[in-house]
Amino acid sequence: MWHWLLIFLVWLAVWAGGSYWYLFGKPSPFSLESVRPPGPRELDQRKRDKVIKNGFNVDKVPKNLDVIVIGSGIGGLTAAATLAKAGKKVLLLEQHEQAGGCCHTFIEKGFEFDVGLHYIGQLHENSLLRIAFDQISEGQLQFHKLDQHFDTIVIGTGDEKREYTIYTGKTEMEAHLKKQFPDDTAAIETFFKIMKVSAKKTHYLATLKLIPRWVALFLLKTRIAHLMSSIFTLTGTCATELVDTLTSNKDLHVIFSYLFYGVPPKDSSIVINALLIHHYKRGAYYPLGGASEIAYHIIRTIQNNGGTCLVRAPVTKILVNDQNTAYGVTVRKGLSEEVEIHAPIVVSNCGLFTTFQKLVPPHVRTKPDVQARLDMMKHGRGSFLVFSGFEGTQEELGLVSTNFWLFKNNDLDQSMEDYFALGKEEAPDHIPMMFITMPSAKDPEAKIRHPGKSCMTILTMVNYEWFEEWTDTTVRKRGDEYHSYKMRFANNVFNWACTVFPKIKDKLVFQEVATPLTNMHYLGAQRGAMYSAEHNLDRFQAEAVAKNRCDTPVKNLYISGQDVFSCGIAGALHGGLLCASTVLDHIVYIDLLFLKKKLKRRKAQQLAQMAKKKLL
Repeated sequence: MWHWLLIFLVWLAVWAGGSYWYLFGKPSPFSLESVRPPGPRELDQRKRDKVIKNGFNVDKVPKNLDVIVIGSGIGGLTAAATLAKAGKKVLLLEQHEQAGGCCHTFIEKGFEFDVGLHYIGQLHENSLLRIAFDQISEGQLQFHKLDQHFDTIVIGTGDEKREYTIYTGKTEMEAHLKKQFPDDTAAIETFFKIMKVSAKKTHYLATLKLIPRWVALFLLKTRIAHLMSSIFTLTGTCATELVDTLTSNKDLHVIFSYLFYGVPPKDSSIVINALLIHHYKRGAYYPLGGASEIAYHIIRTIQNNGGTCLVRAPVTKILVNDQNTAYGVTVRKGLSEEVEIHAPIVVSNCGLFTTFQKLVPPHVRTKPDVQARLDMMKHGRGSFLVFSGFEGTQEELGLVSTNFWLFKNNDLDQSMEDYFALGKEEAPDHIPMMFITMPSAKDPEAKIRHPGKSCMTILTMVNYEWFEEWTDTTVRKRGDEYHSYKMRFANNVFNWACTVFPKIKDKLVFQEVATPLTNMHYLGAQRGAMYSAEHNLDRFQAEAVAKNRCDTPVKNLYISGQDVFSCGIAGALHGGLLCASTVLDHIVYIDLLFLKKKLKRRKAQQLAQMAKKKLL
């Protein structure tokens, strides 16, 4: 008996020691010392281009690479910068001529447009997301807090139009909503409780991806996890079914699901819809200097640690040897030349479908475990954007930093189902919803960079199939039929926007339209889906969350970005942190939490010193 007790105690000590080493024994890639005061804004475009438009050349590839990251969206940037700060020599490759993915901007005729970053939440002082941004940019990113009234939801048209406003604030968001729906205060209170649970317990879902898979599935199948928190049940709960139990007010149903990402509420998780609203509870923010500041500063962090980012570097293959281990990539240079670059670790930030249907060798694509991974996901909806430039200041045109979400009616499930079921010819005239953002009104420095000019981006969702016939044509050379067809969509959404901002119609001097094919070309987005794989209810069932990890059936090949956890800038950034944690076999979130505690103590000390000085 003593013999078995001794064995058990030894095993327990080994397990405890191993767990401690895994959680705390490895050096942190992050530190307070690496964060320095923001330097002056770099306005010289030529100097900026040396960082974000550094063209691929074999001579620029660092020697003795540790990691290759494919795709420079925020998920790839985050993974690359975190790994670089952990001592890895990282090469970040981007197929477009500018780094940043959905964080890049483009300038045409004096107008600067954001492509995918419209606002970010949870960047208040000492928030985990803010600390993460500070670490991967080494303190150089600055964010401007937008007006408290950050979103407006317009339901209906003409005389039937109703307008609701959404405010930020720990208590103000809920209180302001109750003022607009005085008969539904109980429903709002319950929804905000769901928001709170979703926000406070999301880390449990992330933990499912970091602990051993068999442990995660054991905890879920035995329902031990469900006893720990309701988040594991909520994440698999249909948004429509839940809000139906709260209220019969269809306008309030829209409010609870207005941040659309191509999935109707009946097919979406209540946790994701709740998290999207909660994301802005403590404020909405926009990068000072524009969205391209994100890539510019994070790439410099990578460079400071011996790595680099190269653009115009389309990866055509992920190299996999006979032992099913990734060992590098093939990059197309020019029209036909292909260059092999080797590294022991490959991270793909270009989406699950592109990775496993296009980049890995054919014999890997057919493996049952690869197919099982693909079967967990569906292709997301295509995105359609209209970029409009106006002569005139925001004051002259009545433009504001507030975003506008427009819906033709208050039945999102039915209107989206009807819309996506339409044929190609009918679709442009029956758009049920759209989003309007005005980047020039969000960045205080925009009027310095582009005086007297204002811009607006309109976004809606479309079926890729409506544009599929032009897939094999060349960008900007797709023909008159394509141009006429996309302009039917563009004119309809622009005219709809003019009902909200009537002064813009006569001041329009520039317009560019992006279809799913445009998104495929510039963003490498599969089927033009800016939000990557579909965020449907099946994907967020707890067991699916546990199985959808950063590691893959190919050894030393990892996935980062939106397909790891969720969509948007914050979702993709967390995908990068989860990926870096998996590669390093070290949970970097623990390091961020320790920094959060240190910063909290530092703030308390500063406040105490200030109070002491006042007394003196």
